[in-house]
Amino acid sequence: MRLFEDLSLSALIAGFVAVLVGFTSSAVIVFQAAQTLQATAAELASWMCALGLGMGLTSIALSLRFRAPVLTAWSTPGAAMLITSAAGIPMSEAIGAFLVSAALITVSGFTGHFERMLDRIPTSIASGMLGGVLLRFGLDAFVALQNQFVLVFPMFCAYLFCRRLHPRYAIVVTLLLGIGIAAAQGLLQVQSLRLELATPVFTTPQFSWRALIGVALPLYVVTMASQNVPGVAVIRAAGYQLPISSLIGWTGATNLLLAPFGGFALNLAAITAAICMGREAHPDADKRYAAAIAAGTFYLLIGLFGATVGALLLAFPKELVLAIAGFALLGTIGGALANALGQEAEREPALLTFLVTASGVALAGIGSAFWGLLTGLAALLILRPRSA
Repeated sequence: MRLFEDLSLSALIAGFVAVLVGFTSSAVIVFQAAQTLQATAAELASWMCALGLGMGLTSIALSLRFRAPVLTAWSTPGAAMLITSAAGIPMSEAIGAFLVSAALITVSGFTGHFERMLDRIPTSIASGMLGGVLLRFGLDAFVALQNQFVLVFPMFCAYLFCRRLHPRYAIVVTLLLGIGIAAAQGLLQVQSLRLELATPVFTTPQFSWRALIGVALPLYVVTMASQNVPGVAVIRAAGYQLPISSLIGWTGATNLLLAPFGGFALNLAAITAAICMGREAHPDADKRYAAAIAAGTFYLLIGLFGATVGALLLAFPKELVLAIAGFALLGTIGGALANALGQEAEREPALLTFLVTASGVALAGIGSAFWGLLTGLAALLILRPRSA
């Protein structure tokens, strides 16, 4: 009953925007990863079904359990890694590698080793990394303004006026206006919409050394370093005190169950979670969990109606998605920068963390969030004043 009392239109829209941004920004990478493994059309649909159900069930269950916005996602860097590392590996061996990676994530979570490591990271460094991860979304909103001025400029004006008059509904109004303008311009691609249930396809896993070394271990490292670390940073930056070990453990355990159907990696979300944890979802932080539950429900629909919902989300023009994501994350970006630069003694290491992360540099298949974090911690050690 409390969920229905806490649910609001702004939470529903925040959940929808989170799923819209997450799906449209990276679904093509997941498609390419499946194609690298020579997936059939049925297997590709099964991948989307497994991932959608996994993200939906974990987001809903964990958010209800802890009464906080917990949003999960597929590992986009993991999918990108599969495109380059899984070529020539049979689907059955890849599924075996997915199981091994999921087992490692589960153990890392429930043993508490991962959380103990993160507890040693200063808030300024974590906030710098978060700001770097989200910066491109803020910038992309104004790149979209240049590319589709007639669409994005009215959205920007609507956002500013609503932030002044009715801040809770700023993103709601901005999104609806954007959809209306896109429809009037003929930018909504709805021709390929069709109602179709997805069918899970079970693949018997096989295990090989080449898949273990070339797929399982890199997938585990990339998911933990490039996805779960920023995910935890978002949770802590928003002020939520959650049992990180339990969250990581349950995402890994769910991943274990869904890996034979194509669920290659599940993890804590960062960018989409920030949308559900922001002021636009609800003015009361204790009620923002409803936004994550709404997002989880939309993910369940993607799992059940993969082709239909996928086509619906992909029907929105790219500029609309970039604009609404950037506007929804403005508050989170500002808060991250304020926390990162607030302490003078840690300002330069936090700034380095922010810049390296925002650069997008990727080394050894690991994304910039990890390298930004590493750079900031190293700078903090080197620049720390010597004790008298």
